[in-house]
Amino acid sequence: MDTPTRPVSPLRQRMLDDMRMRKLTPKTQSAYIRAVCRFTRYLGRAPDTATVEDLRNYQLHLVDSGTSPMSLNAAISGLKFFFDITLQRGELMARMQPVRLPQRLPVVLSREEVARLIAACNNLKHQTALSLAYATGLRASEVVSLKVSDVDSGRMTLRVEQGKGRKDRYAMLSPLLLERLRVWWRVARAQGKMLDGGWLFPGLNPIESLSPRQLNRAVQAAALAAGIDKGVSMHTLRHYSVCRTTPRRVSWGLESRQP
Repeated sequence: MDTPTRPVSPLRQRMLDDMRMRKLTPKTQSAYIRAVCRFTRYLGRAPDTATVEDLRNYQLHLVDSGTSPMSLNAAISGLKFFFDITLQRGELMARMQPVRLPQRLPVVLSREEVARLIAACNNLKHQTALSLAYATGLRASEVVSLKVSDVDSGRMTLRVEQGKGRKDRYAMLSPLLLERLRVWWRVARAQGKMLDGGWLFPGLNPIESLSPRQLNRAVQAAALAAGIDKGVSMHTLRHYSVCRTTPRRVSWGLESRQP
């Protein structure tokens, strides 16, 4: 039996159109809509009837409810888009102020811990993806978005399309990293897991890529298996890259049709 879909209100549709016009990412659109929906539930009436005082009281409500600074700022960003852009009444946000985020030092792994972490992966795909992230400093979302054609063994580069800030860029490959990629490519091809011109790290369905969440779960499982009791995530490998003083020696030389 099909579940009936609820009609979208004109106000919500206008906000969706405004976000689509500006090509906001689906994740950002969902976050902004969620912020307005939560405010509407708190307000108990249509959000376009809110006053400056309503919005001020809502921020106080979030603070008193124990909302984290990051979540609080995310809510303010969503509401700011709604009132500034969709309603064109930015003056209503005059009493809402973003809060300063606490500055904390990142978790940094030693060279030996990084080696143990990668070696503890019991899955060649995950092990290769972590090696690539460590060697190039790519974010989890950038790693899983790579395609076989992004690897250029001739120039020893890795093309990153629409990374953070929606910018294309290149990352350097080392001979060791390239060789690791080649090993993974051969194994995945032999098992029918990698399609021509497809994802470098496909999911269970080769048509879809591995997700950042799956990759982060793999990192945490590897950290547990390696006996590393620090809070480890994919971003930890990026912090290690920035903090270490010696250059990465990871690279892979792939043939023209290989990664």
